[in-house]
Amino acid sequence: MEIIGKALEFEQRKHTFKTTSERIESSREVKQLILSINEIYKKDKDPELMDLMKRLTVIKQKIEKRLKGRP
Repeated sequence: MEIIGKALEFEQRKHTFKTTSERIESSREVKQLILSINEIYKKDKDPELMDLMKRLTVIKQKIEKRLKGRP
């Protein structure tokens, strides 16, 4: 369950990114965490894992919105 610990640590971390490359790295990291947790969720069907994935997805969406910028 090391992945869940990493996900919780990522969730608690400050999300102030100075550069675009930092945003890209964190977006990729959170995507990998979500996919890894999803593999565990497929086996266990634990609702707490689904809640964690939803919270991480919100963070990921905010990061990606900032990456895309304004039209």
